[in-house]
Amino acid sequence: MKSLRAGVIGCGNVAGNHASAYRDLPDTELVACADVDSGRAARFAAEYGAAGVSPGEIFGLGLDVVSVCTPHPTHEAVVIEAAAHGVHVLCEKPIAIGLGSAARMVAACERAGVRLGVLFQRRFWPAARRIRAAIDDGTLGTPVLGQTSVLLHRDTSYYTADAWRGTWATDGGGVLMTQAVHNIDLLQWFMGDAVEVACSYATVKHGAAIEVEDTAVATVRFASGGLATISASTALTPGLGTRVQVTGRTGATAGLAEYPEGSEARLDVWAVAGQEAATAPFGAGLTGDLTLAQINGSLAPFHALQIADFTAAVREGREPAVTGREAVKSLAILTALYASAASGSPEPVPALGKEITV
Repeated sequence: MKSLRAGVIGCGNVAGNHASAYRDLPDTELVACADVDSGRAARFAAEYGAAGVSPGEIFGLGLDVVSVCTPHPTHEAVVIEAAAHGVHVLCEKPIAIGLGSAARMVAACERAGVRLGVLFQRRFWPAARRIRAAIDDGTLGTPVLGQTSVLLHRDTSYYTADAWRGTWATDGGGVLMTQAVHNIDLLQWFMGDAVEVACSYATVKHGAAIEVEDTAVATVRFASGGLATISASTALTPGLGTRVQVTGRTGATAGLAEYPEGSEARLDVWAVAGQEAATAPFGAGLTGDLTLAQINGSLAPFHALQIADFTAAVREGREPAVTGREAVKSLAILTALYASAASGSPEPVPALGKEITV
């Protein structure tokens, strides 16, 4: 099979993980990188041995696949344009900030017959895959209780570095939408379809820089009857990383811990009869908070694994590990969380093809 021609649109913080993955994959050629800032596109592309072009030019270069690393609200327009050109598209999380937008993206790619994947690289942690396998083979059984915590540090400079950060219109939300989305994705991957949430949030630290939340707590009810809790904040100094834990009907419990943020998560609890094991997430002591570049660099190997899966899916004519339809599930939970915080009451979680339509 001919070499796949790849491109990257949006040359910001996480784009380097995509560009390096395409560059290093066999039988894949990184052709071009595009950005609305032509200077940034040129500098970024030169670093990875590609052409720097404008977003309007990149689809004239005969691409097979493209990664979308632009700000959240712009995903829809770029993904739909990629589909119109017959280009398979891998979009950074969250898929969108609105459910209608996400539904249109999924529909456009399905009509065009192109693959749509969404980046949730933490699903490729070996610890996460071991938990998923233990659910599938009955070791844990159907999960009935879950919890996730996202306890991170962000300086005000993180929000002020880009004009689109920290507003409802351009970021779509705060710690839930931008940081906790990964853990919410893992939680629903383990627990199954969510049907109802209740949420409260506040801005306890970064109110001078953002209009969205920096701290939130929530409960989630799943179609299986299972329940889970979410706690999330970017107001900690230092940050304490993230955790996801599930207990199944067998009574067994498994949990993973990501500390420091961006590092490969470890199974910190494996409470399965006859196989009990546990480690202390902070056994080596607390570390200093990492920069965003360091966090992204630590996650690069897992971006590479998901990007390798996506290009393999294109070659093999199969669905990628995380499809657009699958990514809508975490966005639906997020949308319901924000609705619940606004209404002060539990809110249902809509589903694509039912409450969520184009």
